[in-house]
Amino acid sequence: MAARIAVVNTRAANLHSVSKALEKVGASAEVTSDPADLENAAGVILPGVGASDAVMRAINSQGFTEPVKKYAASGRPLLCICVGMQVLFEGSDEGEIPGLGLLEGRVERFPSDLKENGSRLKVPHMGWNSVHFSPEAASDSVFAGIPQESYFYFVHSYRCIPEDSSVMAGSTQYGEQVCAAVLRGEVAGTQFHPEKSGDLGLEIYQNFARRVG
Repeated sequence: MAARIAVVNTRAANLHSVSKALEKVGASAEVTSDPADLENAAGVILPGVGASDAVMRAINSQGFTEPVKKYAASGRPLLCICVGMQVLFEGSDEGEIPGLGLLEGRVERFPSDLKENGSRLKVPHMGWNSVHFSPEAASDSVFAGIPQESYFYFVHSYRCIPEDSSVMAGSTQYGEQVCAAVLRGEVAGTQFHPEKSGDLGLEIYQNFARRVG
């Protein structure tokens, strides 16, 4: 019997696609609005799309804030996607509601004059970019076995600025070095969308399911 993975209902648009990706790799996933479900979950996924305040409002109003923090402290696998990764930090320039504060640092908007090779880049950053993973992430995490410089799908106007550079598990280039993934213990996050990134994205969910199992 597959270990149960709880997908926190952040009322985000990627809830369905994340659940379907987990099912595709043979994981047992359940979208939940009940914080008590985290107590017995073997793994938890925190998805997110849209604005950080909207996601944090959903987390706070359903009573998930402290249970998610307690779950992260338990050492069980937690995977956070897109805005789900952004709310791991202390706060965001996008809104006024504090983040979970599981990672030190802030989320800032891309500069309006972002350029690469003399050409202005569009914001939001939307499309496929290659990701370089840190040695730790590449050897023992949900990113293990993913080839360096693999392409993943991004959609975001804000980027994470960790205070501790060691939590940056992956980076991509978009006018500047951008934090593409984070890792601290069993807490992992991706700015990109694995569920929209083909077979390599599914491999991340497969790795997560193995760690849960």
